[in-house]
Amino acid sequence: MELTPEITDRLQKLEEKFSAMGQDLNAYLDGLLYADYLTYWDYIHLDTLLSLQTPKTPFPDEEIFIMYHQITELYFKLTLHECKQITQHPALTADFFTSRLKRINAYFTALVSSFDIMVDGMDKSQFLKFRMSLLPASGFQSGQYRMIELYSTDLIQLVDQSKREELRTASIQDQFENLYWKSGASELSTGKQTLTLKQFIAKYATQFFKLANDNQELNFAALYRTLAAQGQDVRELEEELRKLDLFVNVEWPLSHYKSAVRYLEKDPKDIAATGGTNWQKYLPPRFQKRIFFPFLWTDEEMEQWGKTWVKNVLKNY
Repeated sequence: MELTPEITDRLQKLEEKFSAMGQDLNAYLDGLLYADYLTYWDYIHLDTLLSLQTPKTPFPDEEIFIMYHQITELYFKLTLHECKQITQHPALTADFFTSRLKRINAYFTALVSSFDIMVDGMDKSQFLKFRMSLLPASGFQSGQYRMIELYSTDLIQLVDQSKREELRTASIQDQFENLYWKSGASELSTGKQTLTLKQFIAKYATQFFKLANDNQELNFAALYRTLAAQGQDVRELEEELRKLDLFVNVEWPLSHYKSAVRYLEKDPKDIAATGGTNWQKYLPPRFQKRIFFPFLWTDEEMEQWGKTWVKNVLKNY
C-alpha cells in the first residue's frame, strides 16, 4: 500500500495526539491490528437489551406492557439528551434551540402515535389480572418524565393549579413542595400519600430539587425570554415550543387517559390505577391545566386547554 501524503499526514497527527498523552503510537496501532471487528449486536448490547423483560406473571401480554414502557423510557432519555444540549449550550441561539426542539417533538410524535399499543394492544382480561402483581409500581414513577417537565418551564407552572396564584412569588422550596403530581398519588378515600408516591419522593426528590434550582434561569421558558429580549428571531422557536406544550401536557396524558378508560373504567365503580392515583382527575389536561408557556397562548386557548381532545376521546369509548 502506498503511503500517500494524506495517510502520512494522518499518522503524524495521531503520533502528536498520543505523544501528548505520553503514549506510544505503535501500541495503539497494534491494538487496531489485533482488535476484533465490531458487530451490530455487540455495539448496541442487543443480547443484554433483549434479556431485560422479566414478567411477574404467566400472562403473555405482560411482556408487551414491559417492553412498551422500556421503549417509552428510552424516548425520554433521548429527550433529556436534547434538553441538556439546549440548557448547557455556551452560546445558545434561537436556531440551535429550535433544531433541538424539533428533535424532541419528533420523539413525542412517535410516543403519542405509538400509544395505541397500550390502548388496544393488550387483552383486557389479561391486563386486569397481571396488573395486580405490579403493586405499588406505577408509570407515575417515571423520574425522566418529571425531569422533562423541570427542563421545560418555570417551576410555578408545575405547582398544583389550586395553589399556583398563591405561591407565584413564593420560594422555590415552597413551590417544589406543592408540585401538581404530589397530589396525584394520594389515597382516594383518605387523601394520604400512597406508597407509590412515598417511594418516588424518596428516590428522586433531591435530584428533582437540584434540577429545578439549577434551571431557574435555564429552563426553556426562561431561555426563550432571554433570546427574545436579545432581539433574535424566535418565530419558529415559538411554534416548536407550542408543539412541545401540547405534546407533554395534552397529547401524552390524554393517551394515558384513553388507556385508562379502555382498561379501568367499569360501571358502576371505576377501577383504581396500580399506584392508587385518581386517574379520572389526574390525567385529563383540563383539570390540571399544566401549561409550560402561557405567554404563547391566548386566554381563550388556555381556558379551553385540553377540552376538545378529551371530548373526542370520550365519544369513542
